[in-house]
Amino acid sequence: MVLIRAESHLNTPMYFFLFHLSFIDIYYSSVTVPNRPRNFLAVHKIISVNGCIVQMFFILPSVGAEILILSAMAYDRYAAICDPLRYMERMSKGICVQLESGAWAISFFHALLNTVFTLKLHFCGPNQISHFICELPNLLKLSYTMTLTNLVVLLTSVLIFGSSSFLLTLISYIHIISTILRLRSTEGMHKAFSTCSSHLIVVGLFSSTQNPAQSLLPCWMKYSPSSTVS
Repeated sequence: MVLIRAESHLNTPMYFFLFHLSFIDIYYSSVTVPNRPRNFLAVHKIISVNGCIVQMFFILPSVGAEILILSAMAYDRYAAICDPLRYMERMSKGICVQLESGAWAISFFHALLNTVFTLKLHFCGPNQISHFICELPNLLKLSYTMTLTNLVVLLTSVLIFGSSSFLLTLISYIHIISTILRLRSTEGMHKAFSTCSSHLIVVGLFSSTQNPAQSLLPCWMKYSPSSTVS
């Protein structure tokens, strides 16, 4: 991040987004790491319900912002390859700042919405969360009150984030690939593909490790006709 700020040759839209992806990693670590050394040393690994909800509130924006910034980077590659003459106009500094600010604003709104509904839940006695950090699906499993509304809100927001990111990335790369295949120069095709390969790898790794349906399945099982209330 310091290098990107210090080196004038790196003041491009791609490195602007890489700067903020790096910031997201620092942000996420700052939320989750401080409590972990204490847990390693303590016999009883305890966190209050309010502390867990606060940690959850700050974790959620990092995931949403990363999804949206990766989508913005796909659009950046589309503008660079498919419309290079208007690239600096399409990806001006003002537009990059708007995309980044919008990603964080939407992500914090998503976090606030889910947190407000979580605060309405009730939790009984000391309980054990099946994770080393407080993520929303694991927190919902501990509530003895109805979490159907929370699940609907969470799944809706996850689907909106996931589908919008997937569609924007897919459409961008359909145009990118069709443009690359029309190039007559093999060297030009190789150079164009090489500028996109790292982004595609990151998107693939990030998407393949996200499986909200699996974590939410035990919550939905609460409402199965065969489930038992004890």
